[in-house]
Amino acid sequence: MELDRDICSAKGCQADAVWDLQWNNPRIHTPERRKSWLACDEHRASLSDFLGARGFLKDVVPHAPTS
Repeated sequence: MELDRDICSAKGCQADAVWDLQWNNPRIHTPERRKSWLACDEHRASLSDFLGARGFLKDVVPHAPTS
C-alpha cells in the first residue's frame, strides 16, 4: 500500500485525488484562509455540493500533488 498518495476525502474512497476543493467556514476562519478537501472525479460534485450548501466552498482547482 502506498502511503504517499493523495486520496479523495470522501468517506471510504481510496481513489487518487484529482481536484482540490478550497473552502473556509466564515464563522471560524478569516476570509483569506483556505482549507482543502481532495476529490476524485466521482466525488467532486457531491463534496462540492456539501460544502456549497453550507456557503463554505470558495474554489475548485485541479489538484497538484506535492510529492
